[in-house]
Amino acid sequence: MTVNRCPWCLGFEQYIRYHDEEWGVPVYDDQVHFEFLVLESAQAGLSWSTILKKREGYRQAFAGFDYKEVAKYTKSNVEELLQNPGIVRNRLKIEAAINNAQRFMKVQEEFGSFSNYIWGFVNNQVIHNSWKNLSEVPATSSASDSLAKDMKKRGFKFLGSTTLYAHLQATGLVNDHLVSCFRYNPQKAP
Repeated sequence: MTVNRCPWCLGFEQYIRYHDEEWGVPVYDDQVHFEFLVLESAQAGLSWSTILKKREGYRQAFAGFDYKEVAKYTKSNVEELLQNPGIVRNRLKIEAAINNAQRFMKVQEEFGSFSNYIWGFVNNQVIHNSWKNLSEVPATSSASDSLAKDMKKRGFKFLGSTTLYAHLQATGLVNDHLVSCFRYNPQKAP
């Protein structure tokens, strides 16, 4: 039996698993949100498949995406990470991840959790779109525009509206699976 999937994920097995098991599943766990923020900010100018292939390298380099640990990284950590072939070796992106961990914890202090904060930008409900073709899927939305503006004001880096729209999609605040995709109406992870 043929399973219909969003065509963007059909390049390789890891991409298909990511689509089938993670992408678009609502996330309420702050550590998972931080993981995606690190990965998505690293993606700027690159393909998601490139970052997905380096995900385990990022997990090792960034303390299992423990934002409390990453927030303590120093200049020597940055220099070490610049030598790590398991990640994208871009100083600004590495420094942004550390900065963003610090900003992330400030948001937690104010809102109780990062999850509480980000879900507020979609009125605490998944936005279900009804796209038939990939060409219909936007790169940004009013929610990602508002989120990007607010996060920039809070000092986050490498997280513009396009990157944050990808975050909303990946973490299930926005359901952008095509209507023909078997994952279109997921309520929970499979």
